[in-house]
Amino acid sequence: MQAPVGKYRWTVVALLFFATSINYLDRQVIGLLKPTLEAQFHWSETDYGYLQIAFQAAYAVGLLLFGTIIDRIGTKRGYIYSIIAWSGAAIAHAFATTTFGFGLARAALGLGESGNFPAAIKTVAEWFPKKERALATGIFNSGANIGAVVAPVLVPWILGAYGWEEAFLITGAIGFVWLGFWWFCYEVPARQPKLQAAEYAYIHSDNPPESAEGDQGPAVSWGQLLRIRQTWAFIFGKLLTDPIWWFFLFWLPSYFANTFSLDLKKPSLPLVVVYSLTTVGSIGGGYLSSWLIKRGWTVFRARKMAMLLFALLVVPIMAARYATSIWPAVALISLAAAAHQAWSANIFTTASDMFPKRVVGSVIGLGSMAGSVGGMLFPLLVGYLLDTAKAAGNINTGYNIIFLICGSAYLLAWLAMHFFAPRMEPVQLEKPVLVGAG
Repeated sequence: MQAPVGKYRWTVVALLFFATSINYLDRQVIGLLKPTLEAQFHWSETDYGYLQIAFQAAYAVGLLLFGTIIDRIGTKRGYIYSIIAWSGAAIAHAFATTTFGFGLARAALGLGESGNFPAAIKTVAEWFPKKERALATGIFNSGANIGAVVAPVLVPWILGAYGWEEAFLITGAIGFVWLGFWWFCYEVPARQPKLQAAEYAYIHSDNPPESAEGDQGPAVSWGQLLRIRQTWAFIFGKLLTDPIWWFFLFWLPSYFANTFSLDLKKPSLPLVVVYSLTTVGSIGGGYLSSWLIKRGWTVFRARKMAMLLFALLVVPIMAARYATSIWPAVALISLAAAAHQAWSANIFTTASDMFPKRVVGSVIGLGSMAGSVGGMLFPLLVGYLLDTAKAAGNINTGYNIIFLICGSAYLLAWLAMHFFAPRMEPVQLEKPVLVGAG
């Protein structure tokens, strides 16, 4: 999808893509080092769950704060603060000598990484018309998959060659390289000298242009946003589905190791396959709704029908319990993970569809915080189910229950979103009433 009016906006997407790749690479490292760290620090599944809770709790708080901060200070500075914080925290894991030290490092990482998506989604809202936003979001969001694909190859190699400390040091340092490109290449459209007038007009062809400060307007409180039905549509959509993705990130390596004896000290082809296919889902999911809009569908209808399709594509993961070898399980999990990323590309875009650009960061922060709270609670359930099943002599029983939850979560989320925002009406912030009752 390429318009004949200039393409600097796609350079911006490339920056967001690499930032998101680094974001997911850094958070994925601990999952691949889990067997090594479990042996050294004597972690149980519940202990590991607590570490993920530390990450998720800090991530939830950070999302709420960063979303508002980015709306106030703009996307350029917001991203700078975020990546400095999370890259430093990723490196700090190498110096942890106790489980408590890992918990502190995980919390710091979650706090820093929370700035990525509010900044990225707001950047897309600033740089793209509505008809291209889902595709742009799908492209940068596919960076999550690239980070997850690179990690199973890079981290075991570093572990074998140098040790687990160096795995955290090397991956954490990559963020500082990206920071230089962001500093020299990015500005909001109104201040970007490399942006042609024709492309600037195209970017704002279906939404108002932003100011030179990045579309910052009068402050809007969380209380005001929480009185709007569309906010709750986004919150419930994230609350019910984000925990599933966190499970895919943090427990899949140990699932394959426990169930199919996958050696995580070597590059892991099954994990590479799973996360590679999620790239197809992310870009394809964004492309589908953008294509439907260009075919004449209304924005809300294109988004909702695409998301319903992706919710249905997660359901077959329930059959993973019947897999007797690794590759059928890989196929079912790959389909579900790809569908999640397709869903993600669209649900993020619904926020910029319904809300003015000046509050998109805050809305993304609120919804993503809800998703992170769900991701904080879900590991408690996962850890309990797996420890209980392990004590009973069959850890796969725990995984079977988890896959049933995964398969039903997206349809429930779609119904909740439809209840709160059936037609996804644009929000008028100057009207302090519930909007979008249907």
